[in-house]
Amino acid sequence: MEQTELPEDIESLSKEQLRELLSDMAKRWLAHDGLWFQAVERAHGMDEAIRLDAEAWYGMTRGEAQRILRFLGVSAGGGLDLLERALRFRLYALLNDQESERVGDDTLIFRMRTCRVQEARRRKGLPDFPCKEVGKVEYSGFAASIDPRIKTEVIACPPDDEPRDYACAWRFTLKDEGA
Repeated sequence: MEQTELPEDIESLSKEQLRELLSDMAKRWLAHDGLWFQAVERAHGMDEAIRLDAEAWYGMTRGEAQRILRFLGVSAGGGLDLLERALRFRLYALLNDQESERVGDDTLIFRMRTCRVQEARRRKGLPDFPCKEVGKVEYSGFAASIDPRIKTEVIACPPDDEPRDYACAWRFTLKDEGA
């Protein structure tokens, strides 16, 4: 893993302060992502903003997965156990309440119980962000980067409007190489 020297101020932080800093940095990242999206939406409309967002997430999610694998000191191919672990190291994991549930040996259900983006939009009186198409790119890219045998399926995600007690949910299935 690449080592860089930390500023003295960061070196002196307590464990709790470091946790707070990690969370704050994740919030800064998410705020930038949202402001970028809103700027593109104002300039080019929602459809183009979603298209460009999906394009950006295509690269981001794969890069994030590769960095997590490096951080954990493992190689791709660890199946659903590794995916479940890697999901806990995503930037979102610091901001949103999420859970995973194993359904047999070959299926993992992942639910984003709360979503900071959607909650912020609701506070502003805005409708949910229709993130389903971008989410398909994001979650399938992340899972495939962890293990190319993992297939991703959306269970529910905005703009789906059926009542549910989570923001979005995804099904990851480990496919046999011969299947």
